[in-house]
Amino acid sequence: MIRVRDLKLLVGESEDLLFKKACKKIGCSPKDINEIKIFRRSLDARKKSSIFYNYTIDLSVKNEEHFLKKAKDKSVSKADEYKYEYITGPFDYSKRPVIVGFGPAGIFASLLLAQMGFKPIVFERGADVDKRTSDIENFFSTGELNTKSNVQFGEGGAGTFSDGKLTTRIKSSVCRKIMEEFVKAGAPEEILYVHNPHIGTDLLKGVIKNIREKIISLGGEIHFNSTVTDILINNGEVEGVIINGDKTYKCSDVILALGHSARDTFELLLSKNVLLEAKPFAVGARIEHKQKMIDISQYGDEKYAESLGAAEYKITYTTKKGRGVYTFCMCPGGHVVAAASEENMVAVNGMSYHARDGENSNSALLVQVNPEDYGLESPLSGMYFQRELERKAFITGGGGYKAPCQKVGDFLEGKESTSQGSVKSTYRPDVKMGTIENVLPQFITDAMKEAIPEMAKKVKGFDSSDAILTAVESRSSSPVRIVRSENGESINTKGLYPCGEGAGYAGGIMSAAVDGVYIAEKIALKYRK
Repeated sequence: MIRVRDLKLLVGESEDLLFKKACKKIGCSPKDINEIKIFRRSLDARKKSSIFYNYTIDLSVKNEEHFLKKAKDKSVSKADEYKYEYITGPFDYSKRPVIVGFGPAGIFASLLLAQMGFKPIVFERGADVDKRTSDIENFFSTGELNTKSNVQFGEGGAGTFSDGKLTTRIKSSVCRKIMEEFVKAGAPEEILYVHNPHIGTDLLKGVIKNIREKIISLGGEIHFNSTVTDILINNGEVEGVIINGDKTYKCSDVILALGHSARDTFELLLSKNVLLEAKPFAVGARIEHKQKMIDISQYGDEKYAESLGAAEYKITYTTKKGRGVYTFCMCPGGHVVAAASEENMVAVNGMSYHARDGENSNSALLVQVNPEDYGLESPLSGMYFQRELERKAFITGGGGYKAPCQKVGDFLEGKESTSQGSVKSTYRPDVKMGTIENVLPQFITDAMKEAIPEMAKKVKGFDSSDAILTAVESRSSSPVRIVRSENGESINTKGLYPCGEGAGYAGGIMSAAVDGVYIAEKIALKYRK
C-alpha cells in the first residue's frame, strides 16, 4: 500500500476530503484507488484560531510502483507493514506454564501462549471483573475494603479501573497485535489510529472478559480468588506454586505478571532470596480541575469539546534542584478513585469512562523519588516508604478511607483548607479538607509548590485556587525491580519470569502488555523443538 502523511482537515471538515487530497498528492485519479484506511490521526491545537486534524492514510492503488515513482511529495511513501509474526514450532507442550496475575502483562502473556498451543494456567488473587466491580462499588459506598478484590487486584489489573489509556512510545508489530486483539474483543476500532487511544473503564471491562473467554477456548485455565502464597524453589529452580496456602501445582515455568501493589509477593520473593533491586518511582497527589476550564485552555473555546472530546494535557517540569515533576495518567471528564489494597491505608488513582463526560478532569501530579530519598536498607525500602505515606494519609483523612484534600490556592499559601470551592471532589468514600503536607515529605511538597505555577504557563488555570489536591498518589509505578536476564528469567532463579509493571519492566497498559508478549515469546523459544 501507499502511505500518505500530513493530510490536514479543519475541525468540522468531512473525512471524504481525505480521498481527494490523497489523490492529488499521489497524482492518481479516484478510479485508481482500491481501498483506503486511516493509519494515524492526531489533533493539532497549538493555534487556537486554526485547530485541525493531521491524518496519515494508507491506500491500495492500481499500479502502485508507477505512482510511487511518479510522486515527488516527500509525504508519499510505501507503507510499512506492522504485522505480528508468531514464533513457529513445533513445540514441546508437555509442561504447562503458570502465570501469576491477570493484568495486562498476564493477559497478553496468556493469550499469546494459548494462541501458540501452550494452554497456560493463570492464578489471579482477585475476583472476575463483574464481582470485582461489585466489590469496588461497595467500597466506594461504604468504606468496606476487600483486600483481594479492589481497584488494584482482580481481572484486568489496575488498568481496568483507569482511563484505559493505550499510549506508548514503543513502535512495533507487537503494539499493533495488542491493539488488534483489543478491537477483536470489542474495543472501538479508532484505537488503531488515533494519537492518544483510550478505551475507558466501562468498555474495558467487557473487552477483558472477551479476551478471557478466548484464552479459555484455546485451552487455557484462569483461576480467580487464587493467591500464590508460596513459590517452590529447589537448588535455584522453580518446582511449583502453592495457592491459598493449601493447593500445590507442580510446574517448571512461572511468569510473575505482578501488579505494583503485590507487596506480600515482593516480601515472599525477598524471603526466597530471589534477586530484587530498588528502583526510582514517583509520589504526589491527584489534582482536579473543572473540565470546561481545561477545554478552554487547550482549545481556546469550550464549544470545541463537543466535536473534539474532552481536552487532555501532559506537563513536565524540572525544579531548580533538578527534581522531575510531571502529570501522569490524565483522566479527562473523570473521577478520582480510592485505590487502597491494604487495610487502614489510603491511596488514590484516576478513572474515566469512554465518553469522558464527567464534570472534572484529574491527573496525578507526581514528584520523582529516588532510592537515596528513602534509604537502601532493603530492596523493599521504597515499598515501605509508600506504605508509610498511605498510613499517614489514612490517619490524616480521619479513618474510613477518607482521603486528605486541599485546595491548590491554600496549598500554595501554606494554609489548611476548611471547605471545597467551585471544584467539588469526585473521590469516594469521601474526603477530609485540611492539608496534604501532613502526608507528603517536604521535598515532595516543595517541588509541587514550585512546579504548579510553572505548569500554569502551559495550561492556563492549572494553578486555579479552587482546584483541589487529593493525597496520596503512591502507586504510579513499582518501587521494586525483579532482576532478570536476557532470556527473561530471574537472574538467580531458573524458571521464574518477572514480567510487567509490578516486576519493574513496564509503566502502563500497553508497555505491560508488550512485556507480556515478550516473556511469552521467551517461553515459546525455550520449548521449541
